[in-house]
Amino acid sequence: MPFPILAGKAIVDTGFNVDNSCRFNAADSPYFSKDPTGDGNQRTFTISVWLKMDIMASGASHFLFDTGTSTNRFGFYFSDPGTLQVRGKVSNTNVLVLSTTNIYRDPAAWFHVYLAIDTTQAVAANRAKLYINGTQVVDSLSTATYPDQNTDFENQDASEPFEIGIDNSHDSASYFDGYMAEYMYVDGAVQAIGDFGEFDEDSPTIWKPKDISAIDVNPGAAQASNGNGFYLDFKASGNLGNDVGNNAGTDFDENNIAATDQTTDTPTNNFCTMNPLDNYYQSATFSEGNTTLLTGSSNTSFNTSTIMPSTGKWYAECKVITGGATANIGVIGQMATATTGEIKAKEFGYAYVSNGEFGSNGSAGSYGDSYTDDDIIGIALDCTNNRLYFSKNGTFQDSGDPAAGSGGKTITAPASTTMGQYSFSCSDTSTSDTRTFSWNFGNPSYANSSDAADADGYGAFEYAPPSGYYALCTKNLAEYG
Repeated sequence: MPFPILAGKAIVDTGFNVDNSCRFNAADSPYFSKDPTGDGNQRTFTISVWLKMDIMASGASHFLFDTGTSTNRFGFYFSDPGTLQVRGKVSNTNVLVLSTTNIYRDPAAWFHVYLAIDTTQAVAANRAKLYINGTQVVDSLSTATYPDQNTDFENQDASEPFEIGIDNSHDSASYFDGYMAEYMYVDGAVQAIGDFGEFDEDSPTIWKPKDISAIDVNPGAAQASNGNGFYLDFKASGNLGNDVGNNAGTDFDENNIAATDQTTDTPTNNFCTMNPLDNYYQSATFSEGNTTLLTGSSNTSFNTSTIMPSTGKWYAECKVITGGATANIGVIGQMATATTGEIKAKEFGYAYVSNGEFGSNGSAGSYGDSYTDDDIIGIALDCTNNRLYFSKNGTFQDSGDPAAGSGGKTITAPASTTMGQYSFSCSDTSTSDTRTFSWNFGNPSYANSSDAADADGYGAFEYAPPSGYYALCTKNLAEYG
């Protein structure tokens, strides 16, 4: 099976780099919409999009595209617990249904979805083709219902808007949660899957993006003047609905999507986030593309990150939003799936505590300034020399100087920890309250006063990473990790 762009598994040179993605935070009710300029081709079209998804709530759906009415409709989406559904309804009858048995819900990976519709084909199975990461989904379909030849779908009816990230009834449980990149709709043609991606030469099981900017989204005479094709590259932070593929068309309207929802977490440079799968005891609520979490109150426990380095030097920031008076922020060398307890109480756990202490393995002592809500804690993790440094609002504590390698706290070598690597982590110190942490591994969900990158130009931090320390993303991991 072809693999997605996994956390820590990307290659250095992809041949083509995707610059930006758009982060959808379901709690904000985000979606894009636009009215088609006219009736386009209702029989033949192609949709391609790269995704990095959050974990769906029970009973929820993540809509990628939807249009039409309750009786004449076309859309595709993920349904709980993560199966992909393609649905086409005509005269209140589901004439097209593709439903996967595979579940797609890895919050650490980018993957590609390609859908080609051509109802003019004589062979029924050729009228709808679904690909995940460059390979057609055939054997893993639990339901495969194909439309009759020359069926017209309502996805190009000028009276019904195109909607991305929500279903056409605007059900609150259908908002997409996660990231989208390189979103293209080709009106009037089946664009080959090989035009959107390719298998990597050095890692042939990894499917990676290709430059699609030259693809004509409205091929053919009819579509040239009345086409509804589009290409969203999300490069304009002030206009994330900017359609760069259809010069004759209009842009998408942004609904509850802000400039801060533009990110550089993409299929060609996958950034670290917090990990909603390692959440058994903490029962935290994740949002903002897994960069923000609200801790649970039933247990004292910790959460971990999706990328866990074992070598190299790494920098991240954690902003305390609420509950800062009882917080631990740091790193840990074990998972949270089978144990309770705050970071400072755990073996291989190292925490800067909100009261100003440094804690590890059940003991704590005087370290630096106390911190509270709205403070930003910087973490400089040196896995090469087994040192750890913390800053408060840009000032490193306890006379630590990570760039010079002086001061800081000694930590166990990554190879000697339970996991053999370290995770960035946060936790509470009691069960009587909850805390909200917003992590910045280079793609903050909040606006910085100054976006500082690392020496290679990656990341957007409030404070400049120390010299020799890098944002935790796959480009940097491939070079320094």
